[in-house]
Amino acid sequence: MRDSILEQASKRVLLMGILNVTPDSFSDGGAFFDSAAAIAQAQRMETEGADILDIGGESTRPGAAPVSAEDEAQRVLSVLPGLCADASRVVSVDTYKASVARKAAGAGAVIINDVWGMTRDTDMAHAVADTESAVVVTYNRGKADPDLNLVDDTRAFFDRAFTVTQAAGVPREHVILDPGVGFGKTWEQNFAVLARLDVLLDYGAPILIGVSRKSFIGKLLDRDVDDRLTGSLAAGLASVQRGASIVRVHDVGAHADALKMWKAIGEAG
Repeated sequence: MRDSILEQASKRVLLMGILNVTPDSFSDGGAFFDSAAAIAQAQRMETEGADILDIGGESTRPGAAPVSAEDEAQRVLSVLPGLCADASRVVSVDTYKASVARKAAGAGAVIINDVWGMTRDTDMAHAVADTESAVVVTYNRGKADPDLNLVDDTRAFFDRAFTVTQAAGVPREHVILDPGVGFGKTWEQNFAVLARLDVLLDYGAPILIGVSRKSFIGKLLDRDVDDRLTGSLAAGLASVQRGASIVRVHDVGAHADALKMWKAIGEAG
C-alpha cells in the first residue's frame, strides 16, 4: 500500500483524514478516545473520501501535556489492528517518537507523520528505514523567528532532512514534505509558507498540507475552532493550486466536494 499511495499522490490530490485518539487535541479532543468510536469515525471518513487515515496518540496543540512513548503507543495500538485488518486501507501514524513509529509500522501503518521533521528523535530516520515506511517530514524549527528568510530557511531545513534520510537508507521516493503550518512560525509566516509552495516543488516529492481548523484561520476570520471550515477549504484549495498533493483534514466530505469542483473546473478549461 505504501508504493500504491505514493504513486497516486503523483497523479491526483489525496485526502488524509485526521483521527486523534487523544483526550486533549485542539479540535476533536476526547471525541474518539474510545477505540470503538475511533474505528467508527475512521470508517465514516473513508466513506466520505479519505484516501489515508492519520492516527494521532499525542496532541500537538500548543501547551499540550507531553505523553510518554508507552502511553502514546498504547493509544495508537488500541485502534491500529482493527483499522489495518483491511489490507487495502492506508494508515499513517502521527508521531515524532521512533519507538512508537516502529510499533505502529509493526501493526500495519505504512506512513510515519513526524511533525518535528526527524529533529526531535535522532533514531526516527533509522526507524523509517528499518520498517520501510514512507515519512512525512514537517518543517518545524520549534520556535518562531520573525526575522528569518523563510525561503532560505525552508530549503536549508529540507536539504538537511534529505541528507539525514539518505544516510539512514530511506529512499528519496518515500519522503513527503510538509511546510508545517502552525509549527514554529509567526502568524504571518503561516500564510507565507503556503504562498511559496514552489520552494518545495523543486524537491520533486509529494507535498502535504495540514491547515484544517488551525488558529491562523481563526485569527484572520475571527472564528472559533468549530467554525473554521470555510477558511480551511479556501486554504486547502489555494495550496492544491500551488502544488500540494495531500491535504490533511478533519472535514473529509466537505473537502472531497470542494476538490471535485476544483477538478471539474480545471478539466473544463
